[in-house]
Amino acid sequence: MRHIISVLVRNHPGVLSHVVGLFTRRSYNIESLAAGVTENPDVTRITIVVTGDDLVLDQVMKQVNKLVDVLNVTDLKYDQAITRELAIITVKTTLQTRGSVIEIANVFGAKVVDMSEDTITLELSGTERVLQNLMRLLNPFGISEMARTGMIALAMKSSE
Repeated sequence: MRHIISVLVRNHPGVLSHVVGLFTRRSYNIESLAAGVTENPDVTRITIVVTGDDLVLDQVMKQVNKLVDVLNVTDLKYDQAITRELAIITVKTTLQTRGSVIEIANVFGAKVVDMSEDTITLELSGTERVLQNLMRLLNPFGISEMARTGMIALAMKSSE
């Protein structure tokens, strides 16, 4: 089963390594990981997306929660969270295909952030599903490069 784990930690060097190390020692494959400062500069939120056995994950979360610099660990349910990811995608184009790529980008609300004679670079933030749908439609043109941030998430307050 897939999980979105939100970990609030004190903003110290090495904390990320300790948290990730616990997942590594349990052979949990991390699909994505994003870390950034919260509204409090002394606190960092680490968002980890993993797939695996619920029992093992429960044990890992309990161990993470015992780390000195960990303030809170939450397993966010996808349907009760606001999730976003940022992608920057460079697509091969020709004079004949450029309009189609821009049209697809516009449908998804992607921004054209760079353009050369034979490429267009797009920026899009959205849910994982939106990003995957955009990439699926751009694949026939040829994606030459892509960078993704990994998922970030917050609990949806309206569903509490």
